[in-house]
Amino acid sequence: MKVLVIGGGAREHALCRSLSLDPDVTALHCAPGNAGIAEVAELHPVDQLDGDAVARLAADLQADLVVVGPEAPLVAGVADAVRAVGIPCFGPSEQAAQLEGSKAFAKDVMAGAGVPTARSYVCTTAEEIDEALDAFGAPYVVKDDGLAAGKGVVVTDDLAEARAHALACGRVVIEEYLDGPEVSLFAITDGVTVLPLTPAQDFKRALDGDEGPNTGGMGAYSPLPWADPKLVDEVMDTVLQPTVDELRRRGTPFQGLLYAGLAITSRGVRVIEFNARFGDPETQVVLARLRTPLAGVLLNAANGTLDSEPPLNWHEDAAVTVVIASHDYPATPRTGDPIEGLDEVAAQDAPHAYVLHAGTRRDGDAIVSAGGRVLSVTATGKDLAGARERAYKAVGRIRLDGSQHRTDIARKAAGE
Repeated sequence: MKVLVIGGGAREHALCRSLSLDPDVTALHCAPGNAGIAEVAELHPVDQLDGDAVARLAADLQADLVVVGPEAPLVAGVADAVRAVGIPCFGPSEQAAQLEGSKAFAKDVMAGAGVPTARSYVCTTAEEIDEALDAFGAPYVVKDDGLAAGKGVVVTDDLAEARAHALACGRVVIEEYLDGPEVSLFAITDGVTVLPLTPAQDFKRALDGDEGPNTGGMGAYSPLPWADPKLVDEVMDTVLQPTVDELRRRGTPFQGLLYAGLAITSRGVRVIEFNARFGDPETQVVLARLRTPLAGVLLNAANGTLDSEPPLNWHEDAAVTVVIASHDYPATPRTGDPIEGLDEVAAQDAPHAYVLHAGTRRDGDAIVSAGGRVLSVTATGKDLAGARERAYKAVGRIRLDGSQHRTDIARKAAGE
């Protein structure tokens, strides 16, 4: 099977790594990719938002499957362009991707499907914003209606901060605050059949102790020893299957990766948000634990034959990923700094720990930072404590001037 992956972050590196280990994959390509992905796939300098260009590349490569990683190309209709030239594509249509592209659309779908979620108001004027903030009170939850690369949400007790964010967004969703721990649960679907993956938890705040600004995610771990063993079945029955059924009923079937961001509240499971693609950095730990070869599952989802797929197989090992970010991330991250120590991790920590590249590029013989989140250091172990120890040992070998990372990823779950 020839596979083309679209994107260039750590999520796409995790996907490419898993696909490169699949014996059914005979050729692996990525556009545009990054310095790490170049070690396992052939890179192509194509604009990932240009559906026609992506479709042409897929046709030129005679790809058997295209996997679209990030949300922006999905919302831009890249999957539609690929399917239009007759190539199977793992990723929802432009219409179905509105589940992530518009918070208001997602709330409407959840209402139609009877999915439990926070009460909310969609606001477009200052007057509506003030009424909604007053109705819910603190903590205030304010979400930009459109894509914001994981940084469009403000949760604050400060009314002035909440109001300023809402006014800057244009169209905004203001909702009640959901208490309780958060869980990410992914499911692969062909629009009818839904195949859940193992749950993960990510860490969105920049600093230890969940302090600091919101980010795209600073780390993740799986499995969740504290979660109810029935959680996946419950979410399948009350969230994932009803949402897929509702989208099909509306004539916008969802084929690809449906990501439910959940709050385990005192009143039960509630959906915080949906995403239309693999999450980053949760993908790094979920795929580290997946035993089933990936390519065939994604192809069955793209072809509408997921009902022929047996339940997924998982390693017993735990996995932890720690994000190394650039100086000043998530404000205005500094780029172009050389990254050292990658060879040391490969030589001394593999195969139990490895580095997935996010914002990197090659500059001559050097690999340098090229984004806010630069690397995802991922490790497995017989339990979370062992995986944590391996991950942070590998993090300690990486040298990137001014870089930052959290030191408490999975600490509480590991019982430390």
